[in-house]
Amino acid sequence: MRADLTICAAYNAFVSTILVTGGAGYIGSNTTLQLLDAGYDVIVADNLSRGHREKVLPERLRQVDLNDTEGLLRVMAEQPIEAVIHFAAYIAVGESMKQPELYFKNNTAGSLSLLTAMVKANVKKIVFSSTAAVYGMPSKVPIPEDLPYAPINAYGESKVMVEQLLRWFDEIHGMKSVCLRYFNAAGADPQGRAGEDHDPETHLIPLMLRAIQTGTPMTLFGDDYPTPDGTCIRDYIHVTDLARAHIAAVKHLSAGGESKKYNVGTGSGFSVKEVLDAVERVTGKKVPHTMGPRREGDPAELVADSSRLRNEQGWSPVYSGIDQIVETAWAWANRPK
Repeated sequence: MRADLTICAAYNAFVSTILVTGGAGYIGSNTTLQLLDAGYDVIVADNLSRGHREKVLPERLRQVDLNDTEGLLRVMAEQPIEAVIHFAAYIAVGESMKQPELYFKNNTAGSLSLLTAMVKANVKKIVFSSTAAVYGMPSKVPIPEDLPYAPINAYGESKVMVEQLLRWFDEIHGMKSVCLRYFNAAGADPQGRAGEDHDPETHLIPLMLRAIQTGTPMTLFGDDYPTPDGTCIRDYIHVTDLARAHIAAVKHLSAGGESKKYNVGTGSGFSVKEVLDAVERVTGKKVPHTMGPRREGDPAELVADSSRLRNEQGWSPVYSGIDQIVETAWAWANRPK
């Protein structure tokens, strides 16, 4: 028994613990799985307002609100934290333009609360879930990281403000950060352990799959954009590849790396109609849909230049084909419930 305890203590001293905020959500739960697969210990902090309790093992979940600084500090006091991966945020652009106060309180003030707790707990490394929305209507595509901030909605602005907070916390407190600016996260864990369950759902692929399952037509917004087929073009990044980018960022910080900002995308774009074709090809079913007008604020094309992440961290997407992405999403949509 004593030998077993000694081995257990040595193991716990060796294994790095990552605190994942928002780990009961879509990207957070998938990243938690990838962290565990990679040998990390994980604690999840989530208030479950938009996450799913069943996506987190009970022993790993700490139900705490992002604005509860003291609650976060108690979580960090449980055991040494190597780094924080910060997902906890509201993500619906339309909602942010109707209730901006929700987004600045949760996304911005909540992040400040987290950073304050980290300073008090002497946790000096954070990977931040940022967004391509910081670029607004980009002047260059594929989009490089050195384009200036130009958000056109409260959601994007709330993320810009956190990136700026991180710059000052690095300069003043020596807190190192990696900001990962996502493009369109999609797909599900290839092993079927986690997938997309937003309520309400706003992402294109799950909406198309739901339309097939229910027979209720969905709306596609705009077919008069200056693109080859008239529909918006987006860079779809598989959620597992996105999770792998977070692990690469943690390794960078753990090795003493400086603060960085990276785009996370495949570098290739697919139009709405091309995604529709892929969904029908993979499922063998027609997607019931109608065509609506453009949504205000939708750029014609958002595609990442992810060469910095590839070159500096050796990351590259494994699931870069749109059919691969749809296949995992379709398997998740048809899982036994």
